[in-house]
Amino acid sequence: MNKQNHKNKSILAAVTGCALLTAAAFAADVPTNLKPALGSTPDASLLPKSEFVFEEYVTLDPVVVVGETAVGHRQFIPITGGKVAGPKLNGEVMPGGWDYQLRLPSGCGSLSADYFLKASDGTIIHVLNQGFSCGAPGTGERSYAIPRFEAPKGPHDWMTRGSFVSSIEPVMQPGANGAPPKLLAVRIRFYQIK
Repeated sequence: MNKQNHKNKSILAAVTGCALLTAAAFAADVPTNLKPALGSTPDASLLPKSEFVFEEYVTLDPVVVVGETAVGHRQFIPITGGKVAGPKLNGEVMPGGWDYQLRLPSGCGSLSADYFLKASDGTIIHVLNQGFSCGAPGTGERSYAIPRFEAPKGPHDWMTRGSFVSSIEPVMQPGANGAPPKLLAVRIRFYQIK
C-alpha cells in the first residue's frame, strides 16, 4: 500500500471513530427507560392550550414599495390606528407604527409589525409581531405570527410574561370598475398559550 492510501485510510478511520463516539455520546444522554419514549406523542393533558385574549382592527395607509433589494422585495405599511377589544384587553391601536415586509424570490416572506397599543386605562403597551409565510400575497389568506408584548409593571404585565400566537386576516376593500381590491386594514386575533 502506498503512503497516500495509508494516510487516507487513517483519516477515514479517525473521522468514523469520531462520528461513532459522537453518536454514542448523544445516545447516552437519553435514558433507555424514559417514559414515554422520546419523540412519542404526549398525552392530551400535556399539550399546550390556547385562550383568546383580545383582537385588533388595525387601519393602514397604502403600501410603500421600496423595491427589489439584495435580499428580496421590500415594502412597508404605515399603521394609522385602530381598535382593541376582547375579554382581557380593550383600547386602541396608536397611529405611527409600521408593518415591514420582505418577499423572497421563492414566494415566501416575512413580516415584522412594530407598534403601540393604548389600553382603556391609559397604559401604553409595545407590540412586536413577527411571522413568516409562504402564502400568496394579496389573496386574503390568514397568516400567523408570534407577538411579543412589553407592558409596564402593573395590571397588564401578564402580557410581557406570557407566550402568544396571533392570526392575521386582511380586510380588503373591493376595487371599483374592475380594479384589484385594496388592503384597508388587518384583523389580528391574539391567543395566549397556556
